[in-house]
Amino acid sequence: MISLQKITLRRGTKVVLSEASAIIQPGEKVGLVGRNGAGKSSLFALMLGELAEDSGEYWIPTAWQVATVAQHMPETSESATDFVLAGDVRLEKARIALTALENDPNMDRDGFGEQFAEAYAHWEDAGGHDAASRAQTLIQGLGFTVQELDQPVNSFSGGWRMRLQLARALMCPSDLLLLDEPTNHLDLDALVWLEAWLAKYEGTMIVISHDREFLDAVTKVTLHIELAKLTRYGGNYSQFEDLRAAAAALQATAYSKQQDKIAHLQKFIDRFKAKASKAKQAQSRVKALERMEKVGPLLAEAEFTFEFKEPANLPNPMLTISGGEFGYHVVTSTVQPERVEGRASTDSTRTENKVIVRNVNKSVLAGERIGILGANGQGKSTVVKTIAREIKALGGEVLEGRGLNIGYFAQQELDVLVEQDNPLDHMSNMVRRMTAAGTLSGQSTREQDHRAYLGSFNFTGEQVKQKVGSMSGGEKARLVLAMIVWQRPNLLLLDEPTNHLDLATREALAVALNEFEGTVMLVSHDRSLLRSVCDEFWLVAKGAVVPFDGDLDDYQVYLLEQAKEARQQRQQSAKKAVQAVQAEAVQAEAVIAAAKPAVTYSKAKLDQIRKALGKVEVDIAQLEAEKTALETAIATATDAKQINEMSQRLKSVLETLEKREVEWLNLGETLE
Repeated sequence: MISLQKITLRRGTKVVLSEASAIIQPGEKVGLVGRNGAGKSSLFALMLGELAEDSGEYWIPTAWQVATVAQHMPETSESATDFVLAGDVRLEKARIALTALENDPNMDRDGFGEQFAEAYAHWEDAGGHDAASRAQTLIQGLGFTVQELDQPVNSFSGGWRMRLQLARALMCPSDLLLLDEPTNHLDLDALVWLEAWLAKYEGTMIVISHDREFLDAVTKVTLHIELAKLTRYGGNYSQFEDLRAAAAALQATAYSKQQDKIAHLQKFIDRFKAKASKAKQAQSRVKALERMEKVGPLLAEAEFTFEFKEPANLPNPMLTISGGEFGYHVVTSTVQPERVEGRASTDSTRTENKVIVRNVNKSVLAGERIGILGANGQGKSTVVKTIAREIKALGGEVLEGRGLNIGYFAQQELDVLVEQDNPLDHMSNMVRRMTAAGTLSGQSTREQDHRAYLGSFNFTGEQVKQKVGSMSGGEKARLVLAMIVWQRPNLLLLDEPTNHLDLATREALAVALNEFEGTVMLVSHDRSLLRSVCDEFWLVAKGAVVPFDGDLDDYQVYLLEQAKEARQQRQQSAKKAVQAVQAEAVQAEAVIAAAKPAVTYSKAKLDQIRKALGKVEVDIAQLEAEKTALETAIATATDAKQINEMSQRLKSVLETLEKREVEWLNLGETLE
C-alpha cells in the first residue's frame, strides 16, 4: 500500500500540503482532484521521488514498478512502435542482453548455450514474442493509423507525440500508474478506448483529471486537495461531490450549533464571574470552554464564474454553406532536369488542393447549440477553421449573416499568446486591432476598466502584469476566454476549449455557454460539457458532414462499431501479409541454402541446435492449436469486448507463428 502520514510539502515558499495523511490500498483506482495550483502535480512529484517531504512520512513498497507519462516532448527519429516498445523496461533490458549474446563472437565457448538459453527465457518471460503487437495495439487505440506505426516520432506534431508518451507509459508493466491529465491530447474515440484499457489495468492507479465523466468511468476512490489539506472519499467523482456536499452541510450545522453554545457559555461567564455565589459555576464553564474541541468554519475556495455579454445583434441565419469543399492548399516541390551540362538543377513548386470534406450543405441558425463529432483526422478542426475564416473554402460558398461576429477558441490558441506580454498588453493589442478593423462596438479602451475586467477572470493585483510565458496552461486558457468574451461575439467556435481548465472553470464555462444568447459550435472530448451545452450534433466522417441522430451514448456505440469494422479489415490485411511473408521466406531460404557452403559443427553445437529445433516444434504445435481455438471462438462469439480481445490475441499468435516457422526452417537447414 501507499502511506502518507502528516506530510508537509512545499514548492518554493508555498505550502502545498500541510499535515496531510492518506492510505491507498493495492489495486485501488484513485482520482486526485483539486483546483489548478492546489498541489496535485507536487504530490505526483513526491511519489516519483522528484520532491522530498518537508516533514511527515511517505512510504511505498520498494519493489513496486512505477509508470508515468513523461511530460517532455520526445525528440527521436526511431519509429513510433520502437519508441513505445522501449517503455517496457523489463523487456528492453532482456532484449539488450539477448542481442549482446547474439552478436557475441565467442559463441562456441563452453557454457554459451546455457547462457543464451537463459537470456532467451528472460526475453520470452518478459513477453518478447507479442510485444510489438501489444505496442501497436496501444498506438492504434490512441488514434494512430496502421501506416503511421513505423513513422519516426519526429514526424508527428506535439499532441500526437504526447499520445506516444502515453502509450509508452501504458506499455510498461507497473504496480503503480500515475497519469497527469492523460485526456488532454485525446479526441472522444481515443478517450473511450483509454477508459476501456484502464478498466482492465490490475495495478494501483492515481489519475489527475478535470474530465468528470472520465473520472467517473475509471476511478472508485477520490483524493481531494483543498487549502493544503488532503481528504479521502470512497467513490468516483460524482459520488465525491455528493459526499463533500453532505460533509460541508454537517460541518456548517455543527459549527453553527457550537457557536451558539459558546455564546451561551460566554454570556454566563460574563454575567456571573464577579458574583461570589456563582463564581464556582462560572469557573467550571470557563474550563468547559477551554476543553471544547472547536469545529472550524466552512472554508471553501472561491468559485469562478463569468458570463458572455449580450451580442450586439443576432443575424439569422448566422451563416449558410452550399456545396462546401473544405481542406488545405498543399505546396509540393519538384526537381527540374538539367537542360545544360554543368548547370545546377532548379526546383519548381506546385500548389494542390487537399480536400478533407466535400459537398457540405448546412445552415447555422441563431441560438443553436451544435456539437461537432468525429475521429481525429476526419476534418473537425478543418470545418471549424473554415467557418472561423482561418482558412478559405476550396470550393462552394460560405455566406455569412450581416453583422456576424465570431469568437474563436482554437486548440493551438495558447501557443498564439505572446509569451513576453502580460494580460494588460494583450487587452491593449486587441483594442488596437479591433479599432483598426472597425469592429470595436462600445467596449472600453481604458486601462482601469481592463484591470477590473481581467479581475473578473481571476487576474487580480499584479497578475495583470505577469508575463504569459510564466503562466500555467489553465491561466492561459482563462486569458483567451476573457479576450473572446470581451469581443461580444454572436457565434462562438470552440475547438477543445477545456484543455488545461480545472473542473470549476469547466463548470463555469458550461453555465456561461448555456446562458449565452448567440450560437455555439463546439468540438470537445469533454462529454459532460457536450451533454450540458449541445442539443444537436454534426458528424464529420468519411469526407462528409452529416447530422448525427442520437446522443453521446449512441455515438459511443457508433465508435465501437467502427472500431470492430476497422479491426476486421486489419485482420484480413494482416493474414494476407503473413501469407506473403511466409512464401517469400521459404523462397529466400531455398536460394540461400543452395548458395551456402557446407559448415562443420561440433557435437555439442549440434545437440544445442536439435534442442532448439525441438522447442520450436513444440511452440508451433501449441500456436497452431491456439490459432484454431481462437478462430472457432471468434466465429461464435457475440460480445464485442470479447471479440476484440480474442482478435488481438489471434493477431499476436499469427505473428509469433510466422516467426517460429522461419526459425524452424533455419534450424532444420542448419542441422541438415
